[in-house]
Amino acid sequence: MWFDCNLAKFRLIRVCVFIMNKFLEVQNLLFKYNEENSSNVLKDISLEVKKGEFLAIVGHNGCGKSTLAKHLNAILLPSGGKVYVGGIDTLEESQLYEIRRRVGLVLQNPDNQIVASIVEEDVAFGPENLGIQSDEIRERVDNALKAVDMYEFKSNATYKLSGGQKQRLAIAGIIAMHPDCIVLDEPTAMLDPCGREEVISTLKKLNENDNITIILITHYMEEAALASRVIVMNDGHILIDGTPKDVFSKVNILHKYGLSVPQSTEFMYKLRMRGLSLPLGIIDEDECINEITKILRE
Repeated sequence: MWFDCNLAKFRLIRVCVFIMNKFLEVQNLLFKYNEENSSNVLKDISLEVKKGEFLAIVGHNGCGKSTLAKHLNAILLPSGGKVYVGGIDTLEESQLYEIRRRVGLVLQNPDNQIVASIVEEDVAFGPENLGIQSDEIRERVDNALKAVDMYEFKSNATYKLSGGQKQRLAIAGIIAMHPDCIVLDEPTAMLDPCGREEVISTLKKLNENDNITIILITHYMEEAALASRVIVMNDGHILIDGTPKDVFSKVNILHKYGLSVPQSTEFMYKLRMRGLSLPLGIIDEDECINEITKILRE
């Protein structure tokens, strides 16, 4: 009896420590779509994501980005290795509901996630399925729409929204379920520049103001540069993992694998190739202008 009690306490402490230090943990993850004949799509992936991080994942089509994303809320389950969400093993079928409440997934095409004809009804869909009381649903819907700057459109027809507005509506639907983390799989791929800016601005605000963990899968390197951490994937592996400055300073490696870098980084790289003494890791226009101005003044 004493042993069982202390073992239970130990497990509780372990979970608390896990949650304080990291929210997601992937251990030696392997995955194949056909267990018998196919090769692994994910090949021994290991990573940790802390609560409140803004992580961007980049890489070629087919490198495993979307497959990894679907493991983070148990849409897909490991063929080998483990995935933990707040200390919960995604293979624990009884915890599936809780895992998907804590980690929301936003897909590339928002039309695939919009289920109602009116904006506020669409946002209410998730909380209703969680069995939330009506008064709280009303509060959650209003707060979620305000968080993505869509409150003034709450009575609008969803089909009349722009692409950027639809994607923000999809994010609001996830926010209304009070997640700890939002995983977004190429959410701006189908949007024009204005729509992309709306979505990325919303994600930064949710991360900075509400401490929601953001995992953004994107092929736009300028978007990745806005994250606090970047992972580069290639052929089912993690190729590079670090801050945007660390990752995008490795221009030669990224070019070797056919990957681009932010335009400012590429411009500074070409100037260095011509002999100018410029620092590595320039990732935005302001830094680029400041460094060039210094050289012109010398």
